Amino acid sequence: MSELLEGGCDCGRVRYRLLSAPMIVHCCHCRWCQRGSGASFALNAVVEADRVECLGETPELVDTPSASGAGQQIARCPQCRVAVWSHYAGSGPVTRFVRVGTLDEPDRCPPDVHIFTSSKQPWVTLPADARVFAEFYKPAEVWTAEARARWAALAPQIKAYRESLAAAQAAG
Repeated sequence: MSELLEGGCDCGRVRYRLLSAPMIVHCCHCRWCQRGSGASFALNAVVEADRVECLGETPELVDTPSASGAGQQIARCPQCRVAVWSHYAGSGPVTRFVRVGTLDEPDRCPPDVHIFTSSKQPWVTLPADARVFAEFYKPAEVWTAEARARWAALAPQIKAYRESLAAAQAAG
């Protein structure tokens, strides 16, 4: 990324800046993403949370069900309610799945991979050269070496997050 990407909600209260390129950009065609986005897919740029700088108001985190049963938190503007990113259960607040459509220049973040295409809308036509998976994929086979290294650097934080969840569940 030669220039930093910025984005935000419709009303402008929530603004953010990506301090590095995403590790990967998912175009998810699962039915949960279709329902959650109100569209035929969700386009998410996966970035370390500490590489997303808040420039405006802090979004509100809304607990939302997910297909895994573990749920997710969707970060929404408290005023206009636009979703700007999500925290999925696997890595929680350690990562942000930034909604590409909220970027000021979303065309700079095309999808690297199309996932859960087994449930994509039949009228959606994917490019012939697109990386397509009926369900999910093995990150070691898809992610770049740099992205895998960045994810590996997050492993201790993700482990601590998961342990804190397990402890909270055991306590209550």
